Amino acid sequence: MPTRRRFLQGIVAISLLSTTALTAPAFAQVAPDAEFAFDFDSFSARMQEIAAAEFVPPSRDLPEAFANLDYDAYRRIQYRTDASKWVDDGIGYRMQAFHMGWLFPEPVQVFEIVGGKARSIGFSAADFDYHDDAVANAAAGVETFPGVAGFRINAAMNSPDRFDEVVSFLGASYFRALGRNNNYGLSARGLLMNTWIEGPEEFPRFSEFYVEKPTSVGTSMTIYAALESQSVAGAYRFVLTPAGEAHQETTLEVTARLYFRGDVKELGIAPLTSMYLFAEANRTGFNDYRPQVHDSNGLLIQNEAGEVTWRALNNAATLGTAYFWENNPRAFGLYQRGRDFESYQDAGAHYERRPSLRIEPIGNWGQGHIRLVEIPSRLEGDDNIAAFWIPEEKATAGSSRELSYRMVWGDLNPDSASPIAHVKETRSGIGGVSGVEAVENFKKFVVDFAGGELAGMMDETQLEAVAEATGGTITSSVLSRVDANGVWRLVLDVETGDSTSVELKAYVMGLGRKLTETWLYQWRPSHEA
Repeated sequence: MPTRRRFLQGIVAISLLSTTALTAPAFAQVAPDAEFAFDFDSFSARMQEIAAAEFVPPSRDLPEAFANLDYDAYRRIQYRTDASKWVDDGIGYRMQAFHMGWLFPEPVQVFEIVGGKARSIGFSAADFDYHDDAVANAAAGVETFPGVAGFRINAAMNSPDRFDEVVSFLGASYFRALGRNNNYGLSARGLLMNTWIEGPEEFPRFSEFYVEKPTSVGTSMTIYAALESQSVAGAYRFVLTPAGEAHQETTLEVTARLYFRGDVKELGIAPLTSMYLFAEANRTGFNDYRPQVHDSNGLLIQNEAGEVTWRALNNAATLGTAYFWENNPRAFGLYQRGRDFESYQDAGAHYERRPSLRIEPIGNWGQGHIRLVEIPSRLEGDDNIAAFWIPEEKATAGSSRELSYRMVWGDLNPDSASPIAHVKETRSGIGGVSGVEAVENFKKFVVDFAGGELAGMMDETQLEAVAEATGGTITSSVLSRVDANGVWRLVLDVETGDSTSVELKAYVMGLGRKLTETWLYQWRPSHEA
């Protein structure tokens, strides 16, 4: 079943979907048992035609049995394991569906492709356990099952004798995937349009899926999706390679062909969404027994030259937004660093198992910005972090573009063989000297660097900490090795003055070269205690 956060995402999506509408899917108009030829180029041509046509909303008419489902009734509906598609086919994959209703009133069409021919995958009320007699009886009386809200793919990812969920598509253009031994955390979206800028955000929606049935165990699976909203229609191709014993990460290789029917103020490519509540840098105002609560704690950016920047996340009392200019970035992503239980102390949520997600552009993306949005939040059920690529070239009515990228889901722990030390932890507190009355507008920031060549260096090594502050003044900078754990700790005292935000940047130089990632942080006033 979807997690509570998935439902909360759905609330946002459904509340805004009223501003969008979808053209009725032409392929879905064929008879349920009819076959038709399918290939990506023809599919893309069809979506281009749809982009040139008048915008028509989808039907949201549900049978009364499903239209009145509330949160509790919906969450009790579960897909039956024995009704999984391909359960006896020995191909290493199984498909299950999500029921319509509650926040998901619009049907998603799902087709199976075999030998270049597509046929509708039939689902019915018999595929679900309702765990509520009244709902089950009402469902049994529905003459025509209205369809499904989305689907998930299961595979033997963690154990050869158990089929676990690998990827799911549910709600607008949201989808999520897992690496080996991960629990669901952050999500991705097909496309993001006009988020947290002046005017309403537009929520494109995946309305059709075409799943190419694999022919044998151990092969990748290809999924095609139709995306549409007021300003765009698109054809997507996802090539799924689940994690397994040979590799711990699940990959999705994505090709997006986009056709714009309207101008877009700000286009977000490969958008990611996550949750960051608090950690060692912003515990003020969170009276919680757990040391940290987050699905992700940093935005990683690797530029064209291969240099890595780590932007530690924040959850302050005000909205945070940052733009990072890049030319042909190698990668960016939201990461969860910290893979031990002791860092979180949550025996239920197990935040140490949440996947990181890395976006690797295929081909040259040119110039643009990676934007990070940090929305103030008091609840861990809210996804308050977004990161995405904004191309420099604006999307205008009548234009089109194609982009490809690889998504890597999994632990993505720092490379132990890398000569570059990584940011292990970011902390903050009252500035100045311990035991002395605190000075107003004075903050202390502590950055721990671990691994790389730096790990083997001693205090006598000639090292230089390069630190900068915009909007504030660094009054003290001290770099030293912590013998207890081998990390190198940079301590900065910063006078914030009357600033509403301070941009911080730091890294370590030595032996004539840069020895660490570049650490970035945007300080803003914290939530009050």
